[in-house]
Amino acid sequence: MIRVVIADDHPVVRDGLRVLFSSLPDIELLAEAATGREAVRAAVTHQPHVLVMDLRMPDLDGVAATAEISRLAPDVAVLVLTMFDDDETVFAAMRAGARGYLVKGASQEDISRAITTVAGGGAVFGPGVARRVLNFFGNPSPTAQPPFPELTPREREVLDLIAAGLPNATIARRLGLAGKTVGNHISTIFAKLQVATRAEAIVRARDGGLGRQH
Repeated sequence: MIRVVIADDHPVVRDGLRVLFSSLPDIELLAEAATGREAVRAAVTHQPHVLVMDLRMPDLDGVAATAEISRLAPDVAVLVLTMFDDDETVFAAMRAGARGYLVKGASQEDISRAITTVAGGGAVFGPGVARRVLNFFGNPSPTAQPPFPELTPREREVLDLIAAGLPNATIARRLGLAGKTVGNHISTIFAKLQVATRAEAIVRARDGGLGRQH
């Protein structure tokens, strides 16, 4: 039996997945979560083989929740099932540790097959997502760039300290800035990186090599 947890804030989606899984003899639905933090708790508490994760979640977004699950319950395979397939979202989820990525509208057969595959240690990406991944790795950038070139040097310093796990007050002291100024920098960083939470910013920053020298 493949043990599964559903994490989605839309009841109609959870209802549909519950009906699907009840019709499959090899899948056991253990729990459901409506927020990102509930998803993390369910992963740690129930230790499912697969957690089906939406990315736009209240409380803690799905990318940050995936990163937390990868850290706290690394044996749980996160299968993303979301409406979004833009490059930034796809690669943020992959960097956070997702083992599969499907776009809502995937057939029941595709969802069932994806669960079986990621539960067995494989990786699954829907056709559109797979093309993005292949294009990304097939067309590497010809010139090296500093991490996060869209940020100013000061914003990069702030992000580096965020990635090191420092609170705003400590960052302000380190850089000789007012607390409000640090908060303004963080808001700008989040907007430029298109992240919604500090946890997601930390994942992005560490993946880019920041936060390691503190």
